[in-house]
Amino acid sequence: STMRKRKTTDSPHSSTDPSEGKEKLRLKQEVGLVSGVSLIAGTMIGSGIFMSPEWVLHHMGSPASSLLIWAACGLLAMFGALSYAELGTTIKESGGEYIYILRIFGSFPAFLFAYTSVILVRPAGLAAVCLSFAEYAVAPFYPGCSSPQVVIKCTAAACILLLTVINCLNVRLATSIMNIFTAAKLLALLVIVVGGVVLLAKGQTQSFQNAFQNTTASIGTVGVAFYQGLWSYDGWNNLNYVTEELKKPEVTLPRAVMIAIPLVTCLYLLVNVSYLAAMTPAEVLSSGAVAVTWGDKVLGSWSWLISLAVALSTFGSSNGAFFSGGRVCYIAAREGHMPHILSMAHVRCLTPSPALIFTSVMSLIMVILGSFTSIVNFCSFLAWFFYGMTITGLLYLKIKKPELPRSYKVPIVIPIIVLMVAVYLVLAPIIDQPQMEFLYIGLFVLSGVILYFPLVRCKCHPRFLQKVTLHLQLVLEVAPTT
Repeated sequence: STMRKRKTTDSPHSSTDPSEGKEKLRLKQEVGLVSGVSLIAGTMIGSGIFMSPEWVLHHMGSPASSLLIWAACGLLAMFGALSYAELGTTIKESGGEYIYILRIFGSFPAFLFAYTSVILVRPAGLAAVCLSFAEYAVAPFYPGCSSPQVVIKCTAAACILLLTVINCLNVRLATSIMNIFTAAKLLALLVIVVGGVVLLAKGQTQSFQNAFQNTTASIGTVGVAFYQGLWSYDGWNNLNYVTEELKKPEVTLPRAVMIAIPLVTCLYLLVNVSYLAAMTPAEVLSSGAVAVTWGDKVLGSWSWLISLAVALSTFGSSNGAFFSGGRVCYIAAREGHMPHILSMAHVRCLTPSPALIFTSVMSLIMVILGSFTSIVNFCSFLAWFFYGMTITGLLYLKIKKPELPRSYKVPIVIPIIVLMVAVYLVLAPIIDQPQMEFLYIGLFVLSGVILYFPLVRCKCHPRFLQKVTLHLQLVLEVAPTT
């Protein structure tokens, strides 16, 4: 097969045609290096580092092995992001995995990715982070008892609606908020790191004695531990979703990756060491919110700062996930894999507001139906299946299409390692610990296969959809970008 190319007239970067006498509508290129680093780091540093450490330790069984998992997750995220950087500088279009699968493998697998990502994975991930935000945000109002679920869900829904308004209004406003909240959460993590250094200097090292004792040897359990750790690194590929909005993407994309991911990995390792310096492994495992427990032990009356930091961190991460997730929906609609209205942009704000609103609605449904812990594993399973497919596409291009212009090249051994790990992460939990959730995921993907042929391949669209699209254009003040 050959690499699929989009028609020139459909390119978001195509110049204005003088014969047409009018300029084409397109999204603004507002994301520079600082905003790019903030988008990656700001999305990665969310609820995971404050909630996942106890679960990684639970599955691995020992402090040292859990730290190895955190380091391995950071290395894997770095390898994956470097591989994606080559794809992003070769195929300079927004959409991340979707656009790469479409250009390399064709329409059918790209539709399956868009279908699962737009309807399930992205909204579910955003819902999980917003639920985490809500849990920490309302906790101070219910001291000594659990917060009511209805309050948590209403707060999460309000967070999603606020993010929708921000991202629909202005790209620069959304990126500015990302920059501010990224700085705030980095400061919060530095406080935890410094606290850990002080505790270690005082000799609180009991958690690191016989640190490998009780380490698990089950391949399936290690895979689940990776899922929990990688959840905290989720977002390493977010810049690839907004390639068309990057200033000088061939430079900005690789540089942002090389700055953001090592920074986050080092912080995560130091924060985990700080947790284990303040608490014994048993205390970490019994903690419902390990960061809050750390704050109670180390900061005393100032422990409320940790709850505030977690709330800020999760809100900033939600904003980054929402910013990039809406672009997947927008690009998929532009390519004909989603309703046409979702491919349009606001005529004044120049943001993909219909796609953002759709993502918001799906996330609100997930907030009503789901919980944080039920979302992480199946999101990670699906994500790494498509990461593996995307990396396979990169290897195909490197071997079969070496003549394609590339401003950045990753050594071929790196994507090979990422592909091997992706295969392991997809197969190991199924083989070692089969669960009903994997069957439900398979049935959901199968429903996408059934929908593809009549709706996309045969283009059997009900006539009333055109009238609905026209009315929505008027209400939302949007227009096609091509």
